[in-house]
Amino acid sequence: MIINKEWTRRKLIKTATNASVVLLLNPFSFLTAIEPDDKVEKIVAKTIGIDTHNHLDVPFNLEQFKSQKYNLAVELKASGLTAICMTFCVDRPQLEKEGDAFSRFILSLDEMDQILKANNLTRALNYSDIKNARKVNKQIIIQSVEGGHFIEGKIERIKVAYERGLRHLGLMHDGQTSPPIGDIYTDTPQYGGLTQLGIDTIKECNRLGILVDLTHCNNESIDKALEVSTKPMLISHTGLNTKLGTNEKMAKMMMPRLISKEQAKTFANAGGVIGVWTHLAGTPLEYAKNVRALVDVVGVEHVCIGTDTKMTTPIGSSDRFGKNTNQSWDNTTNGFFYTIIDALLKKGFTEKDIMQIGGENYCRIFEKATTV
Repeated sequence: MIINKEWTRRKLIKTATNASVVLLLNPFSFLTAIEPDDKVEKIVAKTIGIDTHNHLDVPFNLEQFKSQKYNLAVELKASGLTAICMTFCVDRPQLEKEGDAFSRFILSLDEMDQILKANNLTRALNYSDIKNARKVNKQIIIQSVEGGHFIEGKIERIKVAYERGLRHLGLMHDGQTSPPIGDIYTDTPQYGGLTQLGIDTIKECNRLGILVDLTHCNNESIDKALEVSTKPMLISHTGLNTKLGTNEKMAKMMMPRLISKEQAKTFANAGGVIGVWTHLAGTPLEYAKNVRALVDVVGVEHVCIGTDTKMTTPIGSSDRFGKNTNQSWDNTTNGFFYTIIDALLKKGFTEKDIMQIGGENYCRIFEKATTV
């Protein structure tokens, strides 16, 4: 077998996907992958690329976890991104008794500590950590959680989370917290937006230096949060409610989770940044169109990427919830960020636009939120 001398380790890693096991068994199995063009490569090389909502769902069972392996570093390198906001939730399966949410939260962080160590990755505790990672062409993790369930009415737990490296907190998720934090966008409103616990949670995040994410909050909750917070905030994964794609069933399910033009403008005018997810976009070009639609409403400086996908799952996992980030669409031949940049260029975005959407906008509010 003749090996192309131009094939380098860097190129091999870059084209790896979730078939990491295959790659390890046969290091030349991806030789047929198409290399991204030079312009895309150059933009990736100079951009702090961040997916602001990327799941790493670990089991709430330590023995089960010990039997698993996650190729996070390989997948993240292949994606072209500098960082992901690595998130998880504790309200699935449904919480049954007090204390369960906090126990799941701590166990998940313990397991993630082990994953990061095994993958030679670290958490970003401030913007400088992200910048320094980009300078040396390394990847880094921003620790996030989706839903304040672990708080369970005990505000002091937010400091515990902060000390464990949490820098990005999603206020709500699908299931209501106990006690309630506020109105979730898929539930019937009953709290007038935020409860006192929700208000106190935002204030404590502001005090400690944690970015608040308002995804899953209804409009009244968002409006109240804007009154309370002294720092800019994020809505990490959504889309305009006018961009529904072609799958009617999916569109109907997603409609409550989408943001109106009016609410998007209100949030952006308060300094917020909104992430566009990959749902309701059947191709990379459709995704770029959805990004364009939001940019046209709020301006390029208030838009980011928030896929709501999974960078990696355990090797051999049969998990069918959520797509692998590098395989967000069928028939793509490059890592996620390379694919997205190519699509954005084809839809008329400039290099400056892409660098802002790709990560600069998130970094701006992350720096402000985490500086105390």
